[in-house]
Amino acid sequence: MVQATLSPSGQLFQIINGFWTSRAVYVAAKLGLADLVQEGPKTADELATVTDTHAPSLYRVLRALASVGIFVEDEHGRFASTPLGDILRSGVPGSLRSSAISELGEDHYDAWRDVLQSVKTGEIAFDHHFGMPVWQYYAQNPEVAKVFNESMSGLTRSIEDAVVRSCDFSNDRTVVDVGGGHGTFLAAILKANPTAKGVLFDVPRVVEAGQNGLRAEGLDGRIEAVGGDFFKAVPTGGDIYTLKWIIHDWDDAQSVAILKNCHRAMARGGRLLLVEAVIPPRNEPSFGKFMDLNMLVMTGGRERTAEEFRVLLAAAGFRLARVIATPSPVSVIEALREDD
Repeated sequence: MVQATLSPSGQLFQIINGFWTSRAVYVAAKLGLADLVQEGPKTADELATVTDTHAPSLYRVLRALASVGIFVEDEHGRFASTPLGDILRSGVPGSLRSSAISELGEDHYDAWRDVLQSVKTGEIAFDHHFGMPVWQYYAQNPEVAKVFNESMSGLTRSIEDAVVRSCDFSNDRTVVDVGGGHGTFLAAILKANPTAKGVLFDVPRVVEAGQNGLRAEGLDGRIEAVGGDFFKAVPTGGDIYTLKWIIHDWDDAQSVAILKNCHRAMARGGRLLLVEAVIPPRNEPSFGKFMDLNMLVMTGGRERTAEEFRVLLAAAGFRLARVIATPSPVSVIEALREDD
């Protein structure tokens, strides 16, 4: 957050150098520092021994991160975690460790170096930098893809409660989560609605990778995992189809193709829920306005206004029913079939 008490030049300087903070967070996430201080405060020397790093340099990173509230240094030079730092731990609810590594590490961060190329040409910066689309890159680099999918699961956990509490799933017998990744969002819906069943649909390698996590959620017998390609078809017969952070990955023509497949597959009287950032008008601050730049860089997709969602949905045979705000950076766009 930019300090409003600074002069305009001070505020702009803080914005310009924001990547100093984010890259320091990346170092902490990559080294697992929040995990290492979980049991108690440790000095930079102790942490350097465990992480095979240069102790004086590691101290400088820890000191900087303590100044923004991610760690705290005591009078003995030992560092402990804080509520912010705890979110960088592995395996805790809402962990953003994988997000920090994915967003600030090799794939996203490197692609953003070519953002000017996107602005000049309208082309995808990631494709220009890496010579291939991001989904192909992840298919060829499974370890990077694993971190990205863990990142998506972590981000989902950070907003799932807000979304599930904002929507009524009580009358839905079968929930089909299209592009549902490891099933984190679908699991949250089913836990809140004990009579519902779910279908998790994603590319085969992603669905397979999420199986252990689903079993750990205790939802055996309530979720059917299906691999496939949502540009070709999606599982049929669902009462409600959910797509969380899917449509923003694609341009309008590709998005309409996905939505038409959902329209063809859903039962009569079914509903469609898109979980996305909805761009507000004019100068209103919005997480989605910068996520939109990330889509420009990474996938060629975009974030959209409510009116743009209405037009997109109409092209696929849906009627925009309402936009449900949630106490999170995302909203829920609810749509119904035009022919119902």
